[in-house]
Amino acid sequence: MTILKHSRRMLCGAAVMAIGTFAALPASAAQFTCPNEGGDMVFGQEAQVAGLDMHFSSAISARNVAMHIYETLMTRGEDNSPIHELAESHEVSDDGLTYTFKLRPGITFHNGKEMTSADVLASYERYQRIGIDRAALEPVASMSAPDPSTFVIELKNKVPVYAEHLTSSAAPISIPPAEEAVKEANQIEYIGTGPYKFAEWVPDGFVRLERFDDYVPNTAFENETGFGGYKVACFDTVTFRIVKEPGARVAGLETGELQGVEDVPTKAAERLADNPDIKLLPVENWWIHIAVVNQSSPPTDNLAVRKAIQVGLDMEEIMEIATDGAYTLNHGFQYPGNPYFVEGGKEWYNVNDKERAKQYLAEAGYDGEPVVLLTNSDYTNMYNAALVMSEQLKDIGINAELKVVDWPTSRQERDNTNAWNMFFTGFGTGPSIGPQGAVVDLVQPANLSRATEDPELDDAWSRMQLDETQEGRKAAFNDVQTIFYEDVYAIVMGDIQKVQGVRSNVQGFVPFRIPRLWNVWFEG
Repeated sequence: MTILKHSRRMLCGAAVMAIGTFAALPASAAQFTCPNEGGDMVFGQEAQVAGLDMHFSSAISARNVAMHIYETLMTRGEDNSPIHELAESHEVSDDGLTYTFKLRPGITFHNGKEMTSADVLASYERYQRIGIDRAALEPVASMSAPDPSTFVIELKNKVPVYAEHLTSSAAPISIPPAEEAVKEANQIEYIGTGPYKFAEWVPDGFVRLERFDDYVPNTAFENETGFGGYKVACFDTVTFRIVKEPGARVAGLETGELQGVEDVPTKAAERLADNPDIKLLPVENWWIHIAVVNQSSPPTDNLAVRKAIQVGLDMEEIMEIATDGAYTLNHGFQYPGNPYFVEGGKEWYNVNDKERAKQYLAEAGYDGEPVVLLTNSDYTNMYNAALVMSEQLKDIGINAELKVVDWPTSRQERDNTNAWNMFFTGFGTGPSIGPQGAVVDLVQPANLSRATEDPELDDAWSRMQLDETQEGRKAAFNDVQTIFYEDVYAIVMGDIQKVQGVRSNVQGFVPFRIPRLWNVWFEG
C-alpha cells in the first residue's frame, strides 16, 4: 500500500480517525477470495428507492443500493478513519491548502471506459453545482486534472476537518463517467466503478444488480473495511426488494424468500432468537429519530409555538411505541461515548410539561391553526412516532394533522415549504457519521428547517470546520447543538437501534450502516 503522506495534518480533522488504517499490509497478508460464487442474494429493505444519483440523495434507502454501484476517491474504514478507495494516495501541502490525489491504475467503469482524473474532475464539478452536501466543496478555490492519473484540489483557506468532508457517507461524492457528470440531478445513467453494476429497477418493487466481472479490487487491503477495502462480488446478482411491512420482511426471512433484511422488529427478534436458520445481527446507534420543524410556515414560524411543541412531548412514550423498545433516550446529535457527545441544549429535551406548553401557546396567540406532521408509510418507526406525537400535541391544544405518503413522496413534499410543519426522518449518528454529517442538514445550504440567516449558527458551524484543535471543534459543536434546541430547529426524540438479519447459509455478512453485500457468499 502507498502510505499516506502528511497523514498527521489530515488526521487532525477528526478525533476518531486512526493512523493505523494507512499502515501497509504485512507481506504475508492474503486478499479475500470467494469460498463460493453464484446465486441471487435477495435483500429486503424497508423503504422505496427515491433515486440512485448519489450526488442528489442522502436517503439511506438509496445508499443501500448505490454504494454497491459507485465509489469515491476516499471513504471511511470500519473505525471511521479515512481510507483511499479510487485514490491510491494523496498528499497535503505544508500549508494545508493543496490536496493532490494519485488515482489507482486500471480502473474501468461499468460501460468499459477507463477512469481518469477527467472523470473525477467532472464529478466534483457536478457535485459543486448540484450536490446535496455541496457545502463540502465551498472551501475549494480551484480543482484541476493536470494529467490522467492526478487530481488536485486547492482550498481558499486551511480546513482541518477537510478529510471528513471528502469521506462523508451521507451524500458521497461518487465518481460517474465525465459524460454523465454533465447531466442534471437524477438524469444520469447508473454507471460506476463498484463491484456490482446496475441491471434493473422496478419502482416500488426491487432494484437488481449484477456482478461486474472487470471490477478491480483495492489491493492496499486484504478484506472489506467500512465502506471500502478489498471488495469482491461473490453473487451473480443482488436484488434489493422493497418490503415495507415488517411482518412481511420477517416472514420472508423465515421462509427463505429473503436471504437478508435490514430491520427485524424487536418482538420478532425475540421470537427468532433460537431459530437455527436465521442469524440476528444488532447495530447500535443507528440514527437519531427526529422531526425537523419548519420555521417559515405558520404557525411554526412562531418560536413560542415551536417551544410549546418542544416542552409538551413525552419522548419515552413516543420512542417506546415507535420502536417496540429498541431505543435509548438521548438528547445529543452524537451518542454517549462518542468524542463529540456534548450537553448543549439538554435542558430542553424530554421536558414533558403540558402546562408549560399551554403557556407558550397562549404567549404565541395560537388560535387552532393546523400543524401538519409530514410522515411516511415506508418506515414504520417514523409513522408510529408521528402518530403518537400528533395525539400528544392534541392534548396540549394543538390542531395536529397527519400527512402520510410514501418515503420518496415525503422527501419531495419536504422541499415544498408550505406543505408541512414537521417532517419525520432519521439523522445518521454513528459510527460512520461524524459531527459534521450529523448536523449538516440543518445548516446552510441544506437548511431543512427553512430558518432565516443566523450569524451565530454560521459562526459555530464555521468553527466546527476551521478550529485547529479537537477541543475547539467540540466546543463549536456544542454551540451548534445548543442553537438547534434554543431556536427549535428540530425535535430530537432519541436514538434508534437496529437488528439486521440473514439466513444461516449467508456467510461473511457483517452488520453495518448499509448492507455490504460484497465479500458475502452462500455456504454450500
